[in-house]
Formats: sequence, C-alpha cells, structure tokens
Amino acid sequence: MNAQRTQLADGRWHFQHGPMDIIIGASGSPASVEMAHADAWKRFTGILDELVQELAVLRRPVRGACPLRGPIARRMWHACQPYQSRFITPMAAVAGAVAQELVACYAKSGVTRAWINNGGDIALHLAPSQSVRIGLYANLARLDLDEIRDGIRTDGQFEVASVLPVRGVATSGWRGRSFSLGIADSVTVLARTASEADAAATIIANAVDVADARIVRRPACELKDDTDLGSRPVTVDVPPLEPALVEQALRAGLRRAHELRAAGLIWSAALVCQNQITTTGNTALGLLENRRIDMQVGSVFA
Repeated sequence: MNAQRTQLADGRWHFQHGPMDIIIGASGSPASVEMAHADAWKRFTGILDELVQELAVLRRPVRGACPLRGPIARRMWHACQPYQSRFITPMAAVAGAVAQELVACYAKSGVTRAWINNGGDIALHLAPSQSVRIGLYANLARLDLDEIRDGIRTDGQFEVASVLPVRGVATSGWRGRSFSLGIADSVTVLARTASEADAAATIIANAVDVADARIVRRPACELKDDTDLGSRPVTVDVPPLEPALVEQALRAGLRRAHELRAAGLIWSAALVCQNQITTTGNTALGLLENRRIDMQVGSVFA
C-alpha cells in the first residue's frame, strides 16, 4: 500500500504508511507551515522503503561500529548505542527516529512550533518563547468506549518549553504496541531528541520489573514471527499485584532512570504501574485536567 495522508478538521495532518501512523501539528505563518507540511510529506513517502532496505541489520543487537547507511537507520543505532552492554537493537528507537527526521522539515523561518506524534513517540520543534502541553494517559486497561466517545481524560499533563533541553518525548510499557520485558503500564521519557527518548523509555520500562510467578511471559518469537527480540520472554499479562511488589518494581525502574539522567541521556521520566506513579523529580507532570493540551502520550498511543 502506498503512503496516504489526510488533513484533519482542526488543520493537523495524518500520515500513514505501513506501521507508521503519524499525527502532525504546526503553527506559524500559514505559508511557512504549508511549505513545511509539503516537505514533510515528500520525505515521509520514502521512509518505509529506506528502512526496509536495512531491516535485517536493524534487527540485530547494537555492537561495535555503526554498520548502517541511511540517516534514520544511523540515528536509531546511535540512540541505542549507550545501552549496548544490555540487549538492544536499533528497532527500539524506530518510531522516535522517524518522528525526528520529519520534524526537521519544520525547523524553518515562520514556523513557531511543530510536533510529530508517531504513535506516542514525539519530536518537537519550538521557536524561542514557544511551548507545548502534553497530556499523559497512563493505563490502557481502563480505557472504554464511553471515554473514547465522550473525550479522553488525561492522568496528568506537563509542559515542554523552548528553554528546556527537551525536543523528544516517548512512552513504553507492556500494554503498548511494542513488546516489553517489564511490567510498567507506561514509562514516559523526556530527552534531547525523540530517538533518544524512544530508546531510553524502552530501557527504563524493561527495568520496571519484579519476580512473580503470576506474571505471564512468552517468547517474543511465538507472538510475532519477525520480532527483533527472538526467544526472549516478553510480558503478556500482569495480574493485580500487592502494592509492595508494585513499589519494588517501580523502584527498580526509577534506579535505572536516575542512572540515565546522571549520564545525560534523559531529562526526566514518569513511571506508572498499577495506579502507582513515580518520577525522577524534575518532570513538570501535574494534574491539570482542565488545561488545554496539544497532544497526548501514554499506553494508548505507545
């Protein structure tokens, strides 16, 4: 199927091609924004074929020197490279890396801000004095048809201003569209770039874990033939756990998040598991339900 695009009623664009499902918003001078949208669409139409050409290598663990050629593929590899002592493949950063490639089309005079939301992994362009407000939806399990019809109420919100060293937001968790080794409902990471946020969210979500026989795990290859995780056991069901176990799992993830923050790999993180939440302490996450938001992230979009 060829790449498709649709302009939404509020002026945002929806780009779709294979697994890429992207919502784009931008503001600024109409002529500049229109030109940026045209550039983004032109770039988007070739991305899937570009990645498929190197897919076999992208599914291999990150080791040694980068063997990839394409700019997005290389960005994926470099975002994951800090974690090569653990098992990670460049695919852990694919959604964020694609969003980051497209947001570059909006970094031009006349575009005051733009966001590329690739299934919950977001790249931002913010001119000086600009900001975006992002809503966090933490747990897909409680989403029902009534809420979808009446409007999703976020669990919290945070603002990313141009003065912050943050241009990427990503979320990972066992309920998302990608596999996880941990039990977090969602881990949302703010970082310098979308690809770096994507890789870090994967690593932190994997660390939110606890040993308990009630947690159901299955080899990834039994769930998806072409997975890059091979036979590694991934989480498929987490029953209600005692609060102490949930707290233990969150503490393990928070330790990993603090390690990444100390290494300069992330700006902040919010970790959610079974109605408990913890943060690195420098996130602007708050319960501001009545404020207008520009986009949402969390389990429902990850």
